[in-house]
Amino acid sequence: MPQEARAVDTSHPDRWVGDGTPQSCTSRAVVRAVAKGGIIRFHCGPDPVRIEMRRTAKVVNTSKRVVIDGGGLVTLSGGGERRILYQNTCDPKQIWTTDHCDDQASPRLVVQNLTLDDGDSTGETLDGGGGGGGGGGGAIFARGGRLKIVGSTFTGNRCDSTGPDLGGAAVRALSQHHGLPVYVVDSTFKGGRCSNGSALSSIGVSWSVYNSTFKGNRAVGRGANPAQPGTPGGGSGGAIYADGNDFTVLVAGSTMTDNRAREGGGAIFFVSNDRTGDLVIRSSRLEDNPSAGFETDPGIFFLGHRQRVVDSVIG
Repeated sequence: MPQEARAVDTSHPDRWVGDGTPQSCTSRAVVRAVAKGGIIRFHCGPDPVRIEMRRTAKVVNTSKRVVIDGGGLVTLSGGGERRILYQNTCDPKQIWTTDHCDDQASPRLVVQNLTLDDGDSTGETLDGGGGGGGGGGGAIFARGGRLKIVGSTFTGNRCDSTGPDLGGAAVRALSQHHGLPVYVVDSTFKGGRCSNGSALSSIGVSWSVYNSTFKGNRAVGRGANPAQPGTPGGGSGGAIYADGNDFTVLVAGSTMTDNRAREGGGAIFFVSNDRTGDLVIRSSRLEDNPSAGFETDPGIFFLGHRQRVVDSVIG
């Protein structure tokens, strides 16, 4: 695993959420901290705490980095009503900082040692910048800059149930700086429901996934992409939906079980439109991930340059 994929040192935070009591750890405090940026930790007492988000926490694009470290004790919940975290360098409401919003180095959003559950982006069908590919990201929507997820858990997140190209019940990523990958490390994704990619979803984005677990996620759309006549579209990539041109998806040391797609790729749907993209599966186990419509290998639909499976079980 590359060094840059590892957790950020948060021993010297820029700000704290809470004053030591669970009651002080509020949605308002989280929203304010994320808007200010920097390294954020929580001071909510010694026991696990669940924070019901009354508003989506939004990254302001003047922040160089936003690191949210839950210390293994904090759950941020969307309450089944709203997206939890939002970053979008092409959203003028979050401040434009460059003339190339779809390829800029910052903000760098890091989510670590945190649980995000019951996020729901249903109806959020625009990406805020008019660039297409909007929607999705029930827990996290991240366009532009960089995104990294370490040691975190995503449960029961949702996004729109139909649509040919939206996705990411847990995470939707677009326009990462210089095509560098989104890192997902030591994390768990369970019970996501979305039209496509009910854990991770992207267009033109590379992913490097290490030592993570995907279980019980469902791509529930119908009609695939492009949508078949008389259908709303979607239903591919029970766990991961990756589309675009030149990108790579690496899954290493990970487990995918009991994920399902109504159309293609019960575990992974990978389409590189110009056939330059690579899918690499290493030291992983992908089992019992049914594709109700189509697949090229059990639980996988692949269309690209090269698919490599090394020291892994696919079945």
